[in-house]
Amino acid sequence: MLESFAALPPVTQALIAGLFTWGVTALGAAGVLLRQEMSTRVLDGMLGFAAGVMLAASFWSLLEPALELAAKSGGQAWMPAAIGVLCGAGFLRLADYLLPHVHPFASWSRPEGVTTSWRRTTLLVMAITLHNIPEGLAIGVAFGAASQVGAQGLTAAIALTIGIGLQNFPEGVAVALPLRREGVSPARSLWYGQLSAAVEPVAAMAGAAAVLAIQPILPYALAFAAGAMIFVVIEELIPEAQQSGNNDLATSSALLGFTVMMVLDVALK
Repeated sequence: MLESFAALPPVTQALIAGLFTWGVTALGAAGVLLRQEMSTRVLDGMLGFAAGVMLAASFWSLLEPALELAAKSGGQAWMPAAIGVLCGAGFLRLADYLLPHVHPFASWSRPEGVTTSWRRTTLLVMAITLHNIPEGLAIGVAFGAASQVGAQGLTAAIALTIGIGLQNFPEGVAVALPLRREGVSPARSLWYGQLSAAVEPVAAMAGAAAVLAIQPILPYALAFAAGAMIFVVIEELIPEAQQSGNNDLATSSALLGFTVMMVLDVALK
């Protein structure tokens, strides 16, 4: 099965991977069909785990290959990685500043971005969509890179996809449950929960196509995706995981998520 997958074009591989992570988000959102509430401790643990996974994936699946590719091409190996990380984080900061949204589990009275009359459900879905754009790009860039570095790059891209899938489950919960608590029907809460990740397959294909079309940008693109993911972790996942007072649990879960993703990435290479 892996051989058949490896024979597919990188853009198709990225599409399949993006559909997988989208499906895991929908699976998390489907929890609203069973219950309206979830323990705060469980949610904080899940968000902490997601943060750890994203941090590990940012280095082993994105920054490390960016540094290796830059070193092979000559020059200062650190420069593309440094520029890419700062540009990726800067892009997410600009989007965070401009696009109206409200973070999961934050007060509905504190929307961020430009002033808007958008409904609260739209603001919440927009927040998670901002998370998922860099995740989709990261998947696409990883599969685009695999076409240049061979089997090792493909296994790294698969590990990244599994890791993002693991942390997308709590993201689906993070969208659907607050909507359900606000009185939105279970079916509509599920719909909005999965909709937040619908951008991932599109972003994944765009990322793969971009690095295939302009191969010299690959180290920058890998680092760009890493910077965007790190921004999401520091700006949103970690604060949200610790705002209810479950700091020790969230921190322990983050370390567990980091370790799981590290093992996945290293073991599959």
